[in-house]
Amino acid sequence: MTSRADAALVARLRSDLEACQFSVESLTELWGEQADAALFRGQRVPALRAIETVDSPLATLARAFILGLPVTIPDFTAAMPALGIDGAVALGLVDYAGSSDEAQWVVPRLDLRPYSFIDSHGAGEFFIASDLGELALGHAIPEHHVLGVGGASMTLSGLMVGDPVGTVLDLGTGCGIQALHAARHAQHIIATDISERALELAALNAELNGVPSIEFRLGSLFEPVSGESVDQVVSNPPFVITPRTEGVPAYEYRDGGMVGDALVASVIRGTASHLRPGGTAQMLGNWEYTQTADAFDRIAEWLEATGLDAWIIEREVQSVEQYAETWIRDGGTRSGTPEFDELYRAWLDDFEERGVTRVGFGYIALRKPVSGSPSLLRLERLDGPLGSSALGATIAASFAANDWLVAVGDAIADARLTVSGDVTEERHYWPGAEDPTVMTLRQGGGFARSYPLDTAVAAVIGACDGELSIRAIVDAIAQLLEVDGVALLVETLPSIRELVFAGVLLPPQR
Repeated sequence: MTSRADAALVARLRSDLEACQFSVESLTELWGEQADAALFRGQRVPALRAIETVDSPLATLARAFILGLPVTIPDFTAAMPALGIDGAVALGLVDYAGSSDEAQWVVPRLDLRPYSFIDSHGAGEFFIASDLGELALGHAIPEHHVLGVGGASMTLSGLMVGDPVGTVLDLGTGCGIQALHAARHAQHIIATDISERALELAALNAELNGVPSIEFRLGSLFEPVSGESVDQVVSNPPFVITPRTEGVPAYEYRDGGMVGDALVASVIRGTASHLRPGGTAQMLGNWEYTQTADAFDRIAEWLEATGLDAWIIEREVQSVEQYAETWIRDGGTRSGTPEFDELYRAWLDDFEERGVTRVGFGYIALRKPVSGSPSLLRLERLDGPLGSSALGATIAASFAANDWLVAVGDAIADARLTVSGDVTEERHYWPGAEDPTVMTLRQGGGFARSYPLDTAVAAVIGACDGELSIRAIVDAIAQLLEVDGVALLVETLPSIRELVFAGVLLPPQR
């Protein structure tokens, strides 16, 4: 999607950015960690104060592309010697403030910033261009806005399984950030979107970061890959539940045009039709609780006919009031204005009409079995802090653990398991007591689960060093407790299976 002329300009742009060390580390050093944190919250004053008297190419590019402020033509020319102002105008990065013959300033037309991360392949950094946000615009964002890297996109990139694959589908690519991440482990990426502008910016970002393996296709949901199958699907779909009422903005980056959570159901079903055997999908989604149905019951119905292994992790539940406030504010409409109140009423009217009481948000991990029927349907609520933001490896390991559990069946009793290195045990005692009153197992990484333990399970885990089988360990504990060994094994095994899936206990050679 990038012409040869544009590619030459993008190469010059990349050269200028690298020359002035336009990086997350340099910018944080430029204005300090507190100003950097304020920018993340949408406040630019601390950063602006920190660089008011700084005269450097890095400060000039920060003012223009991150703070969204005009800069003088001489300063911009000095900061972009290879690209030049005319090249920046041609790429849509800036424009002259007035006629080009008389202008003293250039104004930004895009947000452009570095983005750093660590994944299973190590540390990395991208340059990401997107549309100017509310801060730079000074008003609510337009409906065709192309979003940059935010909290949701960072969450999804962390969920992405990074095992080498052939083809990845990035469904609803936006600025292309997930496609760029996928290029670190996939041979080919198909990035789709309903927005031509999003695809243009995503193509710019691919060129800017030297990633030639992404193919861009225009279209809704799975239409651009009709009849095709892929090894992996990643998607931050436009799942926001928006009233289909006149006067309510429908933002392309977040509103899929369907009623309620039907968009998420549609994406799940479509994924089933396009995954190759053994293929996986990671995505984000919303789901509704109604007066008569739990959201998990509805999700189970969505999954019933897909033939997919499925793992749903709910991270948050909001009241309909909280949900409406979140997304109205996300579009740039400020609380306390007549416009905000009008949208708020429309949201609450829609929820009331459809009997919706709460909205859940979470992660969706799917896999197409290589053969046979699905063996995993797990729906869980985990609302505590996570042990890691890079959960792709955890998801892959849990799917593999599930396969091992299915294959080993009841013979798990003869397995020799070990405890993962990130696991700790916490014990609480009444003063002077010899025995603990509460024992809790805590996982340091992954989903940072905690498990209350009884005496027998705690003893089994403590003895799992890979030398003895579960059966042998339980028999020894039964003798100490003076209980029946067979009954204790039956009682203990469900907990052992759960701890294997969660990565607390590791099967042999894992």
